[in-house]
Amino acid sequence: MKQILRLIKIYIIIMRNSLDKDLFNFKYLWLMKFSRVFFPNLWFRNSSLSRGERIKNTFEELGPIFVKLGQTISTRKDLLPDDIAEELVKLQDKVTPFPGEQAKQAIELALNDKVENIFDDFDIKSLASASVAQVHAAKLNNNEVVIKVLRPGIEKLIVKDINLMFFIAKTIDKVWEESKRLKPVEIVSEYEKIIFGELDLVKEASNANLLKRNFTDSTYLYVPEVYLEYTRTNILVMERIFGIQISDKKELKNKKINIKRLAEKGTEIFFTQVFQHNFFHADMHPGNIFVSYENPDDPKYCAVDFGIMGSLSDSDQKYLALNFQAFFQRDYKKVAELHVDSGWVGENTRISELENSIRSVCEPIFEKPLKDISFGNVLLQLFSVARQYDMEVQPQLVLLQKTLLNIEGLGRDLYPDLDLWVTAKPFFEKWAKDNMGIKSIIRKISKNSPMLINEISDFPETMSLIRKKLNENDLQKEIKKMKSDIKNSRFKNTVLFLALLLMILLEITQ
Repeated sequence: MKQILRLIKIYIIIMRNSLDKDLFNFKYLWLMKFSRVFFPNLWFRNSSLSRGERIKNTFEELGPIFVKLGQTISTRKDLLPDDIAEELVKLQDKVTPFPGEQAKQAIELALNDKVENIFDDFDIKSLASASVAQVHAAKLNNNEVVIKVLRPGIEKLIVKDINLMFFIAKTIDKVWEESKRLKPVEIVSEYEKIIFGELDLVKEASNANLLKRNFTDSTYLYVPEVYLEYTRTNILVMERIFGIQISDKKELKNKKINIKRLAEKGTEIFFTQVFQHNFFHADMHPGNIFVSYENPDDPKYCAVDFGIMGSLSDSDQKYLALNFQAFFQRDYKKVAELHVDSGWVGENTRISELENSIRSVCEPIFEKPLKDISFGNVLLQLFSVARQYDMEVQPQLVLLQKTLLNIEGLGRDLYPDLDLWVTAKPFFEKWAKDNMGIKSIIRKISKNSPMLINEISDFPETMSLIRKKLNENDLQKEIKKMKSDIKNSRFKNTVLFLALLLMILLEITQ
């Protein structure tokens, strides 16, 4: 019943913003119009606002989850009419703020002291405001900082919409055969973890610190300093970033920023986070990305807002990297084999058929700049291939797919002449050399050596326990098995020793 009431409220908000003609333009529209009889506040509606403004206001009224959706859509200006794109961009950091006094009270309650006693200066007017929190400028020990404050009552709003998403997902699961492949409930579960993780600013602070360590002394990405002693679950204090917002192309041009190099670095940062660090910023809309103007010829990215970060399992990371590598080499047979090996398609899939299907979709987009590639069409064709081969959606990869959508939209807007293939191919060649070569194998053996040695040393104790628990006949069988294990372990230990010796020799000869 709660979910039905929420759907009714969503309908009322859509109608109140006069979007019914835009969203419900079908033959049963008269039914939607007739239902307005039961809602007097919809009889006289203000339609003076532009279509873009009405859509933006609708997202805001619907709540934080819908604002997040609007933020993601706003990164794809290539797919949106100009009037809608211009307004949705405001959802990135210009959502209607809550009163500054409420933010001040939340800070004082969290830090158990007056704002004036902690900060040298505090701006009651918000600097930026987004779906989950807003930011206020301040000074701490003469350092410029920002204070991020969660919106009051945000958790209750998110719980309502997550419950609604589960309701819709479960309904789809029951009535639509395709749902077994698309896994709507699992996808909502993944999103639930992500969105609730964003409500813990202590976790965000630790995310920022890890990302900062990963890019220490980097000329690619700068991560601001976090003041952990002033950070709580609903309050985050960090260094203030002064840079050009990446969507401000006019200012980037005025500062003579090397846009081509900036676009290339953005691609490299993404692949480095995903495939080297296995820890990536997963909320890459323009409101969270700035550009340092200190060195225009070799610009550096500055990131903020680390509430949504992603990582992959070892197997997913490996299969994705190998897929990318095979893709850039146009080895579609390898791509097809990897999809079967990973379990993303059925093991009975005919490799040659899947190979040809993938080739027909991907080959036409090679060696073209971003501006000449319709990724929307490519995605539609890939979805068609997925249905043909019963390819299952991987819920654990949804966050990465969202990030790729943001990155591709940013790249197209920033530098549409970017040759993605030339930029990314060397990265994956290096990845293969570092992760699939002999040195990588030796490192893995070396890393696991303590476990192998422990296995050997534990055999006597294990034998003693077995003698107590097994009868004589079973004992003989177990002794034979243990002897075999010991022999294998000795072999492993010998391999380990030879591998370590080889590693030493390789280091000496470098």
